[in-house]
Amino acid sequence: MKLETERLYMREMNQGDFASLCKILQDEETMYAYEGAFSEDEVQEWLDRQICRYQKWNFGLWAVILKENDEMIGQCGLTMQPWRDGEVLEIGYLFEKAYWHNGYATEAAEACKKYAFEILEADEVCSIIRNTNIASQNVAIRNGMIRTDKWTKHYRGVDMPHYRYVVHR
Repeated sequence: MKLETERLYMREMNQGDFASLCKILQDEETMYAYEGAFSEDEVQEWLDRQICRYQKWNFGLWAVILKENDEMIGQCGLTMQPWRDGEVLEIGYLFEKAYWHNGYATEAAEACKKYAFEILEADEVCSIIRNTNIASQNVAIRNGMIRTDKWTKHYRGVDMPHYRYVVHR
């Protein structure tokens, strides 16, 4: 286990989480900010990328487990992400639609912010969010972040404006 909150715990994902990850990444509504659901191969690539991140940095997107039923309900964690001409430490989160609007993303993101500042001793952490993803922007705001800048990413053949929300230690 990496992190624990009142209702959740987070741990590294492994191949046994593939089916739970598919519930998130293969849902069209959940994945609208990514221009649609992922194929099984894309889900596997996503999972493999997290496992590589754990090995390289000892962090990545972690499985978010609901304590009351021990089920994986989402993923949240820290990643190094490209931003303009560099890399930034980002808190990312993506939850199964059935668990939206319960405060789980905010609870998990706050724990990741604390981890970034206390364990990694980062000076700042951010969340990079597509301009149309209001729900995720609201999570960033509840996590004490302020929108600082905008950049357009090119993904899946689409230009996607993104905002960067930042909080400092």
